[in-house]
Amino acid sequence: MSDVSPVLEPQGAAMVEESQRCQQLIGLFNELFLNTYNTELVLGGDEPIYLPATADYPHHRVIFAHGYFSSALHEISHWCIAGSERRLLEDFGYWYRPDGRTAVQQAEFELVEVKPQALEWLFNRACGVSFRISCDNLSGETTDTTRFKDRVYQQVLDYLEQGLAARPRMLVERLGQFYQLPALTPDQFRRQDLDW
Repeated sequence: MSDVSPVLEPQGAAMVEESQRCQQLIGLFNELFLNTYNTELVLGGDEPIYLPATADYPHHRVIFAHGYFSSALHEISHWCIAGSERRLLEDFGYWYRPDGRTAVQQAEFELVEVKPQALEWLFNRACGVSFRISCDNLSGETTDTTRFKDRVYQQVLDYLEQGLAARPRMLVERLGQFYQLPALTPDQFRRQDLDW
């Protein structure tokens, strides 16, 4: 358990620096999952990536970009969804089309991002941090994101109603304990919070 005093945001308390928040998250994630799933959270460089264990490196690694807290939570959400076979593949064996997608490619991207971004929203709320949905296509064709936002919101409600799988549940509970926040409930989430 960390001896760092939790700082709540955005409820008016002093704001923890991004680097401190990332270090707290690394500690909490590794406390939960290094021994149980042989997986560690690691601060990385320009691009996030998941790397399975190798003969040269004994742990699976969820590597997040630039020391951004939001990148860490997003990469963790993908790890929480990936099954045991996918966790043996680099980047879980997923495809990724970079920024600059067509409308059709963006629709495909949004379909596979609903569950990860719903988990990411839950993780953010468990930390007391606001969530910003990401369509990740700044230089691509302009698309209407209303349906994507509706799906992410509905998925959050579904997770809360049906219960989370073991890994995301463990993390949400641990984050809530660390940041001294109440258990997550549907009334803490509003669809209009996804509009920016």
